[in-house]
Amino acid sequence: MANFFKASKKNKAAGQILTLTIERLDLNGCGVARYNKKPLFVAEALAGELVEVRLIEQKNKFAKAKLLKVITPSPARKQVKCQHFSVCGGCDIQPLSYEQQLSFKQAKVAELFARQDFKETLPWQPTIKGSPWHYRRKARIGVQFNKHGQPIVGFREKASSHLTAIKNCPVLVEPLAPIFVELKSLIEKLSVKQAIGHVDVIWAAVSQCGIPQGIVNIRQLKVMNEHDVALWQQFGDKFNYALFVDNGIQTVAIDEYLTASSEPSDNMPFSYPLANKVNIAFGIKDFIQINHEVNTQMIAQAIDWLELKQSDNVLDLFCGLGNFSLAIAKHVANVVGVEGVQSMVDKALKNAKRNGIENCQFYQANINESWQAQPWFNEYTNTNEHQFNKVLLDPARAGAEEAMPYIAMVKPSSILYVSCDPATLARDSEILVGHGYKLNKISIIDMFSQTKHVESMVLFTRA
Repeated sequence: MANFFKASKKNKAAGQILTLTIERLDLNGCGVARYNKKPLFVAEALAGELVEVRLIEQKNKFAKAKLLKVITPSPARKQVKCQHFSVCGGCDIQPLSYEQQLSFKQAKVAELFARQDFKETLPWQPTIKGSPWHYRRKARIGVQFNKHGQPIVGFREKASSHLTAIKNCPVLVEPLAPIFVELKSLIEKLSVKQAIGHVDVIWAAVSQCGIPQGIVNIRQLKVMNEHDVALWQQFGDKFNYALFVDNGIQTVAIDEYLTASSEPSDNMPFSYPLANKVNIAFGIKDFIQINHEVNTQMIAQAIDWLELKQSDNVLDLFCGLGNFSLAIAKHVANVVGVEGVQSMVDKALKNAKRNGIENCQFYQANINESWQAQPWFNEYTNTNEHQFNKVLLDPARAGAEEAMPYIAMVKPSSILYVSCDPATLARDSEILVGHGYKLNKISIIDMFSQTKHVESMVLFTRA
């Protein structure tokens, strides 16, 4: 018996042109309307706008559409600044005015706390913010090649693994903003073709000579020859970039590439300044906060909210290179920083030594596992003189759910939680409240302007 394909209503609807009113933004900054009694998501559309869209996907519980035209724009809509906005997968809420971006982010955090059934009213404080443009001091630039062997240098397209060629990025710090065209011109001249995986770029660095300088780290997939090394060296000299090559095993300065057998001995040739003459040295692959202006304000607010005293003993969890620890150490009796990665602990210890800070110790430990056997826990909790009375934590997106009971066991008077994921922050906050803590202050940290990403700072005090 012959079987005939019968188009479903879902397939028939694809391509249909609709005129709709956007009711709200979802947590990703995507416009949401109603269609056939279910939510319809329209990227780049803003709340309150009357829009014309093309239906592109229908599911049982939702639908998606492509924005064709804004018929009645929202008062919050602004002209986008980036020429690549419609293709690049980066700055997804750029059409929103900056003031409304901040409102959206605060509402996002509030909604995620409400979903956690958080009972307390959130005591909002002023937002930590810097320049909404030219703030990003670190980025990974992709390199691909088209069918003609020509390089494409840029960022990923929206919802795609393909790259879109970028000419200028207005969120990168100004010295780095035009680097894409410079890189493309150089890569076209290389003799070892299709040998680059990506290029990491960093600014806000200070070299050992004390001069602001850019860093370019080339992920090299094939061996680089003398001709290409010379081209890269000319590139670095022309644009004031310190160049490094990462072959997947080691990272070496470009000048040492053809002769080096191991990574440079110092491994932290650059630094960035903080208050009180503290400088944080870092290596090419180390994590640093990408927004220097906001990072400086964030540290200052942490010190202010914790009301630090010379008698305080502070525990800094997920401490990294000592970004918070070393600044806090200037105000207290002792700081203990704990980090899961031993190489970061080693570098934090070096940073303390370089800054002449002697009241700051660093330890390696899995913070989400039992603390009882840890020397830093026993030494500072078994004596009244050195008991931790204040705790700061700055975990990754996964949060610190397993660590919450141990933090509560220490019974600090204050806990400062810096979060890069409001969903895990809301979950962990509920745990701390269950252990007798009160959410005393909360603020948005606008580390990533023009994007949906939001960081937060929350202060808890013992109820």
